[in-house]
Amino acid sequence: MSKIKLTIPKLIEEAKLFCNIESKFMNKELFGVTDGKAVGTFVEHKFQDYLSVKYDYVLGSSANGIDLPSDEILTDIKVTSIKQPQSSCPFKNPEQKIFGLGYNLLVFVYDKTDNNAKKYATLNFCSCSFIEKERTGDYTTTKRISEMVKDGANKEDIVAYLIDRNIPADDTVLYKIAERILTNPPKLGYLTISNALQWRLQYQRIVDLTDQVGGIIKIIDKVNSK
Repeated sequence: MSKIKLTIPKLIEEAKLFCNIESKFMNKELFGVTDGKAVGTFVEHKFQDYLSVKYDYVLGSSANGIDLPSDEILTDIKVTSIKQPQSSCPFKNPEQKIFGLGYNLLVFVYDKTDNNAKKYATLNFCSCSFIEKERTGDYTTTKRISEMVKDGANKEDIVAYLIDRNIPADDTVLYKIAERILTNPPKLGYLTISNALQWRLQYQRIVDLTDQVGGIIKIIDKVNSK
């Protein structure tokens, strides 16, 4: 059987089906596992295996750090617990916090329960979202920058704010970022991004989002439909 070429609409469609199937699945392998990274890796591999049966697509490597790196998909898969919906990603440059990571995110959020009597775990996928790359900047930073640009801030004002926000860059880089902001202001991001050797991404705002926002697709939303 020839495989279908994977597209973003197909990826979103399959993510929804996967969440619905997996939310009922009894995972013997995950019983008693408390390491979120181990659960995340397990789910990512299972979703990749699920996709590979039907679809033809480029699979990422640890070298490029993105799970689905082709130009037409350019999406990284993140899997996290509802208890603390967050993950990390490689730090490439300080502009990522303002203009976005440079790739889309597919974020699976699960609520894990163990059945002690029958020794299996259930992952109830309570949230799943597709976030376009332009929406992957830091919420507070992009919101304030947007307000400053609207209020007529100049390059020095922007640089002062970036320094205040501890954007990890020297003055030369900050001035270049400020020029880019004034020429092409960033879209409002919906992640919370903490500075570290790796970016720490937090998704609570995405999980809680009830408004329709261009560039964010809520694939599964059991959190707000209760």
